[in-house]
Amino acid sequence: MDDTRVSSGESLFLNPSAAIEAAKIHAGAEVADFGAGSGFFTRAAARAVGPAARVWAVDANRDILSHIKTLALAEGLKNVEVVHGDVEAQGGSHLPEGSMDFVIISNVLFSAHDKKALVAESNRVLKRTGRALVIDWSASHGGLGPHESQVIKEDEAHKLFEDAGFTFVESIPAGAYHWGFVMRKKVQ
Repeated sequence: MDDTRVSSGESLFLNPSAAIEAAKIHAGAEVADFGAGSGFFTRAAARAVGPAARVWAVDANRDILSHIKTLALAEGLKNVEVVHGDVEAQGGSHLPEGSMDFVIISNVLFSAHDKKALVAESNRVLKRTGRALVIDWSASHGGLGPHESQVIKEDEAHKLFEDAGFTFVESIPAGAYHWGFVMRKKVQ
């Protein structure tokens, strides 16, 4: 990740470690990274939770998952598990219901075909008061991000999560090209 700084000290590009710290993902937390992609968030979360906890990288691409596992092991991160799954289907993550403290959904909403199902699956795997760290592109940024028609606005994402039984916790800094926030699963 590019760590270019602007005068305010904020990173221009998304910094997974800083976002995880801002979201208060802590030692001992069980974390799922939905749509893990490159594994940047998976590995940053694995460092944050420490060796006594696990981070589950869930993605539909098997090749990416083996790459994430290889990179994690090369970095000495033995607490990363990979799961081939569909996070847009009920039970598709293959994670047990109510088992996670945090779900990370970074740069996934814009490409999700069934955004409601993705949010529902995150709700399903979270513990009673678990939290979701949600980050996505704020615009197309002249082609740097997704096509403008795929961009999901932050207020739309808030509504998606609120409609699925979450409550807003806080916004987090996510660089110049993204928005980010934390939602907590409502106690039922």
